[in-house]
Amino acid sequence: MRRILWRAAAILAAAPAVLAAQEADVTTVVDSIEVLGAHRVPAAQIRSLARIPLRQEITYRDVQRAVEALFATGQFDDVRISQGTVDGRQILRIEVVERPLLVRWTVRGAEKVSPRSVRGKIKLREGRPFDRAAAHRALAAIDSLYRREGYYLATPRLTEVPHADGTISLVFDIDEGRRVAISQVVVEGNEALDDGDIVGHMKTSPEGFWWFQRGEYNDDQLERDVRERLPELYGAQGFIDFKVVRDTLLVNDATGKGTLVLTVDEGEQYEVGRFEIIGNRQFSLEQLNRFYPFGVRQTGFLGLGGSRDGPAYFDESKWLEATQEVQTLYGNAGYLYADVRPVMERRTLEDGRRAVDLRWQIVEGSPATLNKVEIVGNTVTHESVIRRAIVLVPGDVFRQDALIQSYRNVSNLGFFQQPLAIPEIKPTANRVDVDVVFRVEERRTGNINFGASVGQGTGVGGFIGLDEPNVLGRGKRVSLQWQFGRNISDINVTYSDPAIRGGLISGSLNLHSTRLRFTVADLGRIRTRGGSFQLGFPVLGSRFTRLLLSYTLEQSDFDSPSLQSRFVCANCVLSSFGVSVVRDTRFDLPFATGGALHEIRISQAGGPFGGSGDFRRATFEGRWYAPLGQFGSDQPGAGAMKFVLGFTAKTGFIWGDPGPHFRQLFTLGGTQFGVPLRGYDEFSVTPEGFDPLASGFRANTVDAFGRAYLAMTGEIGLRISQALYLNTFLDAGNVWARPGQFNPTRLFRGAGVGLSVLSPLGPLGLDYAYGFDRTDANGEPAPRWKLHFKLGNFF
Repeated sequence: MRRILWRAAAILAAAPAVLAAQEADVTTVVDSIEVLGAHRVPAAQIRSLARIPLRQEITYRDVQRAVEALFATGQFDDVRISQGTVDGRQILRIEVVERPLLVRWTVRGAEKVSPRSVRGKIKLREGRPFDRAAAHRALAAIDSLYRREGYYLATPRLTEVPHADGTISLVFDIDEGRRVAISQVVVEGNEALDDGDIVGHMKTSPEGFWWFQRGEYNDDQLERDVRERLPELYGAQGFIDFKVVRDTLLVNDATGKGTLVLTVDEGEQYEVGRFEIIGNRQFSLEQLNRFYPFGVRQTGFLGLGGSRDGPAYFDESKWLEATQEVQTLYGNAGYLYADVRPVMERRTLEDGRRAVDLRWQIVEGSPATLNKVEIVGNTVTHESVIRRAIVLVPGDVFRQDALIQSYRNVSNLGFFQQPLAIPEIKPTANRVDVDVVFRVEERRTGNINFGASVGQGTGVGGFIGLDEPNVLGRGKRVSLQWQFGRNISDINVTYSDPAIRGGLISGSLNLHSTRLRFTVADLGRIRTRGGSFQLGFPVLGSRFTRLLLSYTLEQSDFDSPSLQSRFVCANCVLSSFGVSVVRDTRFDLPFATGGALHEIRISQAGGPFGGSGDFRRATFEGRWYAPLGQFGSDQPGAGAMKFVLGFTAKTGFIWGDPGPHFRQLFTLGGTQFGVPLRGYDEFSVTPEGFDPLASGFRANTVDAFGRAYLAMTGEIGLRISQALYLNTFLDAGNVWARPGQFNPTRLFRGAGVGLSVLSPLGPLGLDYAYGFDRTDANGEPAPRWKLHFKLGNFF
């Protein structure tokens, strides 16, 4: 006891001496160092870290450095250094309070906010000394996380659990409470727009009557409202100096309801003043003026400004969009380094109104020439295959639209991982020309499919398929498909070459043997064997438009007494020559999000080409796609989910005598045979109207087939990826016995939703549609829903 008291007394006595030493900057000589309070950390290690020399003069600065060094180890909660004298010897005492070891920490109560996100805010390592400051920083970070998610009433707490061995465990307990619901949004300082207009433009909105008006509060959402959406709203009406001065959320702790108070400064409203363009040489003033978004009424300064009938308020977003269009115009003309700078100059008019003068200040520079195109990463696909898809030509002026089209073409090949990396543009040594690098990553293209197949009409069966779209990396396609079942047996072999002998001519060969069993009174079973050959030629050198010449030869047998008596031919032969013109600019295939397809096909069967029958067949098809919006980045290759508006129109006519080749005629309904019309059964839409007795593969007679048809589809789709597509659609169509009866005002209508999936077992299509114009056996309206599904090789 006496020894302990002495140590305490020595420490207290030394305090004034240390202070005095600091004030006088005096020195002292230490004979020995004593370490107190150390249990886990060796005393020798503490002396080494302190680095206080013995029997040498030291000052208070040496003591300060020792304290800082010991604290920096993270091993101690407290460090005290004092000086004393024992038997005439100077003793320096280092007294430490060690931190306990943290053996584990846990989180309890995190349910409404992701537990992983909560744990990510805790920067504590188990098996290390416990840092209380870091633990309290973690508490603050968790509290901020919950506030960002709208849980302003959440209360995180820290519980320390000490153990007998001196270690410690931590528990972060979270009382999440309720998410704050915004009951009211109050706007202060607004005069030009009322509260309703402002709140209606915000994503952060008060709760309401409907279930989706939950009034949820989100910090990030409010930040976008304040920094982007509201300035955009005001900026569209000329208030370009608008800003939100302050946003405050007042929360009632008892009810969990919040009032969001926005204080705004609208600033002055600006009209559009004068407009000029400086620095343009490549494009004339008239060409650039077409991009000006504010509708000039009368010629003014430099021929491009002028007065208007009434004020036109400045819209900054339109101004910047127009500037980007001009920048793109220069980029497409090869001026890759052109700088189109939008300049806005505010001024006060004579009557006190405010105006903003606009100027495009253009530094064109020199056009960039494409030096070379590099392709990196293709280990299977030959470079010539990829280069055929690239429309950029070395030596030509570099064009951004050509780069984008090349990117889409390479992506549409389907040989590489998606999304494709954005091409890299590299300036050459002269800083004028550029190199373009396409980086690709091969993916497995060939596949063997086998399994069950289900289809309306074919019933349950099986399929075996072999498909290789990139044979030996040359871009040639070989496919073998065999589908079998009670009502169908179909063997189909196809070979296609997009560039015969590396040239511009494409070709394909198809051989097939098909047996179809129609469950109808007079169609029975039909067996067809034959093939077709097709050559394609570019039209006027276009990469998107091709002229196709084809020839089809096939022989059919009928296993039906009524058909055999009706068509007098033991071996009915179809010999047909066709000419087609196809223009395809679609991209993001197989589920297009932009571009168009136009196809015109005319064929002559029989007559001068021999075989049975003598008829002419003409079909027209158009598909148009326009992007509506997307989730994710709009940069090419970002892999965003895209909304698309699509419209398809198809029509066809047959003149002459088709003879026994009634399957060359048109049939409407279902999704598998003939022309699709969802919401109706296969073969149910006939030239005589709707047939309520048609079901699946059933039709009354061969007269259910027509010689003219029209089918249209409008859809809004969501392309989630290259393998998944959701859509809602509206179908309309009809079929007529003769071309002269064609009447586009009398169409059968259907509407519904659909799902398309490219699965490992093959394509899968599901459509659930409502047929508006269905009738019962008595001819009375009987609209209803119809499920269409297909699994197998016939998608």
